Amino acid sequence: MADPSSYRPKPGQIPDSPGVYKFRDEHRRVIYVGKAKNLRQRLANYFQDLAGLHPRTRTMVTTAASVEWTVVSTEVEALQLEYSWIKEFDPRFNVKYRDDKSYPYLAVTLGEEFPRVQVMRGAKKKGVRYFGPYGHAWAIRETVDLMLRVFPVRTCSAGVFKNAARTGRPCLLGYIGKCSAPCVGRVTAEEHRELADGFCDFMAGRTGTYIRRLEKDMMAAAEEMEYERAARLRDDVEALKRAMEKSAVVLADATDADLIAVAEDELEAAVQIFHVRGGRVRGQRGWVTDKVENVDTAGLVEHALQQLYGEEAGDSVPKEVLVPALPEDPDAVSQWLAGRRGSQVSLRVPQRGDKKDLMTTVQRNAQQALALHRTKRASDLTTRSRALEEIAGALGLDSAPLRIECFDISHLQGDDVVASMVVFEDGLARKSEYRRFQIKGFEGQDDVRSMHEVIGRRFKRYLQEKERTGEWEETPGTPGTPETSGTPETLGALDASGTPDAPGISGIPGTSAPDGEAREDDGRPKRFAYPPQLVVVDGGRPQVAAAKRALDELGIDDVAVCGLAKRLEEVWLPDDDDPVVLPRSSEGLYLLQRVRDEAHRFAITYQRAKRAKRIRSSPLDAVPGLGETRKQSLIKHFGSVKKLKQATIDEICEVPGIGRRTAESVAVALASAAPATPAVNTATGEIIEEDDGGSTT
Repeated sequence: MADPSSYRPKPGQIPDSPGVYKFRDEHRRVIYVGKAKNLRQRLANYFQDLAGLHPRTRTMVTTAASVEWTVVSTEVEALQLEYSWIKEFDPRFNVKYRDDKSYPYLAVTLGEEFPRVQVMRGAKKKGVRYFGPYGHAWAIRETVDLMLRVFPVRTCSAGVFKNAARTGRPCLLGYIGKCSAPCVGRVTAEEHRELADGFCDFMAGRTGTYIRRLEKDMMAAAEEMEYERAARLRDDVEALKRAMEKSAVVLADATDADLIAVAEDELEAAVQIFHVRGGRVRGQRGWVTDKVENVDTAGLVEHALQQLYGEEAGDSVPKEVLVPALPEDPDAVSQWLAGRRGSQVSLRVPQRGDKKDLMTTVQRNAQQALALHRTKRASDLTTRSRALEEIAGALGLDSAPLRIECFDISHLQGDDVVASMVVFEDGLARKSEYRRFQIKGFEGQDDVRSMHEVIGRRFKRYLQEKERTGEWEETPGTPGTPETSGTPETLGALDASGTPDAPGISGIPGTSAPDGEAREDDGRPKRFAYPPQLVVVDGGRPQVAAAKRALDELGIDDVAVCGLAKRLEEVWLPDDDDPVVLPRSSEGLYLLQRVRDEAHRFAITYQRAKRAKRIRSSPLDAVPGLGETRKQSLIKHFGSVKKLKQATIDEICEVPGIGRRTAESVAVALASAAPATPAVNTATGEIIEEDDGGSTT
């Protein structure tokens, strides 16, 4: 690991003009390429105190052994040179977008004497016009089959074409009218090229002209009583309309635009692109990349633009590019795109209307792509095994943690404090083992104290189960005995459905419960009978210390504890002053993040539901034996709880189904209920009167 100060250039040596810089390692390999408006200011950011750098940047500057730069005259030249160097050197610390598959394009080989329509993949070639990319090759073939009725362009290979020319007999498509058969001289090269140009114009979005012309010819043929020709033209119009229906109109003004959306987390980013031509979505593509450098959404967008248009020219670069966030220097990027296209290109963020709505759709696709990528990654057995081995190695465990439990605390400004426990076995979520806790030991906001309470309650129950199975002998003064553990009713743990102490299925996959183990009446193991090999807490050193203290108080020393701090994704261990920083590409870090994020999701879902239930609570809830149906009858009869509170017992008895004893209970409950805090309209300051069966909201 190199010390950045050993190769730091003197400030006076670095120019203050635009340029591109390269970091090289000790073997002279380029590991990072960047650009800057002011090289002196940008490079100074890399040579500050290492503690103030982002972990990814810190790893890069300590891996590097030298830095060099090239001065350019404009920011546009810097953008072009940066793209060229990234493509040439493939630096390991730069974000690089790679497609997860080779997308098919509809291609027309205009460079040949007789242009051919075909499906193409891979690198683009000169003299070929491309449309797409498409999600599936069969979608291209269906579209081509419909359009060949109107534009009977050659689709055969060079070998078939030469064989037909030699024998003087066209292929089957020539006989059925879906090829103009230039191979046998039915049309000249010029006539065939006109058909190919018309095919390209229609695919480019200029559809109205051809349909109107065919409809006009159809009407003329009908007037001249050429009904067979009119019928064929009618079928041609229908074929073109069906081809158009395969890509619905999304922008009414026949816009040519590319829409780019990004979904990201701390480790990865998914990019989705919709290619809109003539107001219709003509193609879609996307990919997922690792965020190996410290980059925000704007930086991801800039890298995506370089990837998309670095090798494109002409109409392949649209007039308008819509993005979720503008790059750091949008003017320079716009000029670079304009240079690729040969005319002005608009680069902007949509704010309203159809384009904003379509951008929302693209964004949703990006989020789904990232979620699907996570699912595929998590479901791979080899990957999960490697992740568990990496966690064991990083934390110094004797074996891979086959069962991981993660705890998180959630509250809203100290109210409705709850906790969650999620379980991962063999790297996969085991939702039947999830548990929710209500913090009962104290009032207010204290995440550290809450974590201590939850860990203590969970493992007290574990010790209780061990004592019941005979695996653990009670000794005087030993923490966790039934006298100090508390009963199941006082633990306050709920299963994923919200039922206290509901039976669950637990255990390590692939193992069977030993004889004599505590089981439910239906033969299933007790929920807390198995301990985890690793406890993960959402937080840093204070939360880890609280969890470790809770385990020590119970005499448990065979369960490892760690914490994952969200800000820098650092792993904290008890009694360690410095965190463990897992490699950026570590599958172990990815698994720990998934566990932590799942615990956070489960906790906040419970906290929101608990808060919503409290807000919707009514004084009628305190009336014993009063069900939901009779509550609704009371509210419907009197109109509101406020008016019900003013009613006499005799008036309450008039409600169907309400007897005198129940009416007296209702009156007592409403009289003893504390007055609800009035709601206030934040726009007008007006107090909103209570008018329903719940408290004001």
